[in-house]
Amino acid sequence: MTTVNQTAPSPATEAPVEAPADAPAVLAEISGMLRTMLDEYGLDDIEITMETRFTEDLELESIDLVTLAGSLEARYGRQVNFAEFVADLELEEIIDLTVGQLVEYVVRCVRAAGER
Repeated sequence: MTTVNQTAPSPATEAPVEAPADAPAVLAEISGMLRTMLDEYGLDDIEITMETRFTEDLELESIDLVTLAGSLEARYGRQVNFAEFVADLELEEIIDLTVGQLVEYVVRCVRAAGER
């Protein structure tokens, strides 16, 4: 006889009910995540806009993007998969990635999850 161990889904499996699906709200949340990261480097006074580039403007490295990916999953659940998002980009596109591109991706993911 086979038994299945059933457990409750982890909080990161699904997005919180209150996840915003509009760009200004998502920008504010992602800016907050980035400010927390930048604060550790003493760079908390940098303005973050839709045009802000992760590499050029914020000087983030790959490990910082891994940290950001974890923050995104913690906030929005697995429906927002940063690794999957960048996997579809060429190296040059990753280097030039803007906060706005990420915001648009998160908004699409949250809206798609809301339609299910």
